[in-house]
Amino acid sequence: MPTPVDLRTLSREELERLAEELGEPRYRGRQLFKWIYGKGATSVAQMTDLPKAFRAELARRTRITRLEPVRQLTASDQTIKVLFRLPSGRHIESVLIPDFDEKGRVRRLTVCVSSQVGCAMGCAFCATGLMGFQQNLTAGEIYDQVWQLNRLAEERFGRRITNVVYMGMGEPLLNYDAVLRSVALLTDRDGLGLSPRRITVSTVGLARRIRQLADDGVRFRLAVSLHAPTNAQRSAIMPVNRSEQTDLDDLIEAIRYFEQRTGQIITYEYCLFEGFNDRPEDAHRLADLTRQAPGKVNLILYNPVEGLPFRRPSEERLQAFIRVLVARGVTVTVRRSRGQDIQAACGQLAIYEQTASETVT
Repeated sequence: MPTPVDLRTLSREELERLAEELGEPRYRGRQLFKWIYGKGATSVAQMTDLPKAFRAELARRTRITRLEPVRQLTASDQTIKVLFRLPSGRHIESVLIPDFDEKGRVRRLTVCVSSQVGCAMGCAFCATGLMGFQQNLTAGEIYDQVWQLNRLAEERFGRRITNVVYMGMGEPLLNYDAVLRSVALLTDRDGLGLSPRRITVSTVGLARRIRQLADDGVRFRLAVSLHAPTNAQRSAIMPVNRSEQTDLDDLIEAIRYFEQRTGQIITYEYCLFEGFNDRPEDAHRLADLTRQAPGKVNLILYNPVEGLPFRRPSEERLQAFIRVLVARGVTVTVRRSRGQDIQAACGQLAIYEQTASETVT
């Protein structure tokens, strides 16, 4: 018997074609889309306005992906991390990050999603890299993370999510097609209806894929994980930089191409590591680099990972770094780590779960 089709990976047009193949009018596919992506249906039986015979045929030929929440942790700052089990049995993490105004009211709710199980990029400071690459997620598995955390946001904070960032486990541009399909689903008016400008995809800097994004005319925001201002420093912590096709020179060229084709300014993600890339001279080199392809610099205070040697700098070193960038005319924001008391660095909880499972077996 053929493998059942996962309805939560199909676009509106694909669902319309499926309806026709099963002898129904195309508008039945649009009804399917609204049930799956707009109402979060997890079974065909819930789709009560579809003909009974059609539902029976769908139940026989299709399935609907649903991630199983197996653990939920809430930090003192109200960041919530959820560990999900995939149909494959592997685990991923998603994080709901609330941002409060000075009166304690929620002004932004961001979901950080995973695009892969593990990661092949091997960045020296990253917990997910310790897992190696294990699996790409489908568009439906990415979408379901957002759907379930949106429900959680409504229950916990009384409002829907406002932003999605692809900054969880994995390198999104190594799962290119599924990531772009998931963005299309998230922004569909009959799904969650998010604005593309509220979605950010973060990459370690795969130059060829950045050019492809430009050619595909994407409208979401792009963030590039820079983390070092010279090839020598970046290659020491990010293996992706050790090739002439993916080093800083090629990356900057790709970013310039992206900005020219899309009219968008990217964000440079720069995680500060004490004694490695946080000196005033590093800030000057970073300013020189970003002048070649203008963009905002988002400084990240490292969320320490057990077993890795990296530490965050002091507040004094952070402020000195910021002063240099500001004096050089660079737009700077600071992202302070969230959820430190719930293993919020990407991959920490999944690694713990995987290790525990291997110990049991």
